[in-house]
Amino acid sequence: MIPSDKNIIDAHERIKGYIHRTPIFTSSSINRLVGADFYFKCENFQKAGAFKIRGALNTVLSFGEGEKIKSVATHSSGNHAAALCYAASLKGIKAHIVMPHTAPEIKKRAVEGYGGEIVFSEPTLASRESTAKTVVEKTGALFIHPFNNYRIIEGQATCGKEILEDLDELDYIITPIGGGGLCSGSCLAAKYFSNKTRVIGVEPKEADDAFRSIRDNQIYPSIAPKTIADGLLTSLGPLTFEIIRNNVERILTIGEQTIIDAMKMIWERMKIIVEPSSAVTLAAVLENKELFKNKKICLVLSGGNVDLTKLPWNN
Repeated sequence: MIPSDKNIIDAHERIKGYIHRTPIFTSSSINRLVGADFYFKCENFQKAGAFKIRGALNTVLSFGEGEKIKSVATHSSGNHAAALCYAASLKGIKAHIVMPHTAPEIKKRAVEGYGGEIVFSEPTLASRESTAKTVVEKTGALFIHPFNNYRIIEGQATCGKEILEDLDELDYIITPIGGGGLCSGSCLAAKYFSNKTRVIGVEPKEADDAFRSIRDNQIYPSIAPKTIADGLLTSLGPLTFEIIRNNVERILTIGEQTIIDAMKMIWERMKIIVEPSSAVTLAAVLENKELFKNKKICLVLSGGNVDLTKLPWNN
């Protein structure tokens, strides 16, 4: 069943002792640039550096005492992988992680730092899934899907729940969208905990499978996307697709240079580190100023795990 408001409240109670209640920042210069009131939910300050810890912890901490789970497995380009490794370490179980060999070095090191065992795949969804299947068959690990899992979605929804507890009368919450866990969770949070807030998802034009999937009412696979937003390379799953299709206000797509410009703006004006996948929310605003003028908007900065040796504006 699609998570209820009670499921999300229970998830928040389950994980709140293990996560940061991340701060919400503002920037008067960015407000003036667009003519709107912006609030930035800083999940880049979250445990393991991204919102993904919410869903991973909710899933792993939901294991019952009678469930003899010795290890877990997943496929991820980085943030979900690190989050699952951290959650598994709290339970004293092993984590097997399938990562594309093109994943940023900082994300590979994070997985290793949390004790995860990495198996590399090609940078396609088909390769990630087939490699993960092989790992599960060899190890007997329980597979934890990075987004197409209601426990994951419940956990990600706690980010939106916190936003709506901290901010009144929001017009929009804007989230990145890759596999759709954060976006679908935010849609549910807005549905249950707000009378007026709508959710907008954002993805790169070079990885626009979610936009096309919602437009055409069918899931399109993500095939070799070429974007610097490495956390947004996956396509929607059936569970996230259904929630987003029925609840999202719209999905916006944005260009690569705007992502770079937005990322640099956040670094320079707000003095905080975000990764390209986080910066897409501000990039959407920069490309659609009239849409957001005079609105009250929360942008989710989804993570801060960026390779400092490969900053996009230096390439």
